[in-house]
Amino acid sequence: MAPSPDLPANPDVADFDALQADPARWIGVVTTLAARYTSAPVLPAGEGTVLVALLGRERVLKLYPPFLRDHFEFERAMLGHLHGRLSLPTPQCVASAEHAGWPYLVMTQLQGTPLSRVWPALAPQERCAVLRTIGRLAAEVHALPLGPMPALAPRWQDFLQGQRERCHARQQRTGLQEHLLAQLTSFLQGPVPEGPDVILTGEYTPFNLLHQGSGLSAMFDFGDGLVGPREYDWLGPLCFLAAGDASSIDALFDGYHGRPFDRSQREGLLRLLLLHRYSHLKAQITVPGWQAAPDFATLAALIWP
Repeated sequence: MAPSPDLPANPDVADFDALQADPARWIGVVTTLAARYTSAPVLPAGEGTVLVALLGRERVLKLYPPFLRDHFEFERAMLGHLHGRLSLPTPQCVASAEHAGWPYLVMTQLQGTPLSRVWPALAPQERCAVLRTIGRLAAEVHALPLGPMPALAPRWQDFLQGQRERCHARQQRTGLQEHLLAQLTSFLQGPVPEGPDVILTGEYTPFNLLHQGSGLSAMFDFGDGLVGPREYDWLGPLCFLAAGDASSIDALFDGYHGRPFDRSQREGLLRLLLLHRYSHLKAQITVPGWQAAPDFATLAALIWP
């Protein structure tokens, strides 16, 4: 099949970002693909790392640029590996195929409102209840057998080494304060969490959890998952949902393993946050005044009191 004029044959990240920001350029292609599976109306959705469209109220189509084929392979395997094995629903894969070198998935659409929209209106006790659920959900995934996932993910130490090599440039580009940037290399020489490999969804953030009624209703989006130590998965809720509030932090870990957060882990977790695939502290930390922390040890205690 010849490449569609609306889908560049081999886009780089900048090309793809420009395409994604202009749905008029790609919605026609997605509509044509969707017609193979449903006659429902097609609506662009989301601002993630791939092209996403809702197919009516029952299906979702995700179209991956060629440079994210590994995300496609990982997510396809994760959908099968997780479906029906957790206390919350996850999407079920309906079909997988390829168009002009761009792989895509069609999956079931889940019910609920993104937690990111609901969170600001939740009372403190409701937030803690949600965090306990997130903790239990993460523990369920981490207890699953690894199955096919290691073969579809980079080796953890290789991933971490690549992140170390790019860390200073990334933190400089994303606006880490100069006084912290000057301490970065030294701080990263300290230990990071280690432990048995588990399946890492990379999620448990308010953008990939759905809320309905009095609690969470579903979880989705697994393309950027990995296999490695469980602590990597703690970072999403610890930053986006619990940062700066001790009771919220402890609620997360009460759900995860029935114990409060071990605060001796703070600096190791901060190193892992700096090495995260999507590390961007200005976007991930909302604790007032964190930028003025004189060093990383102070910053870790401020984020996770």
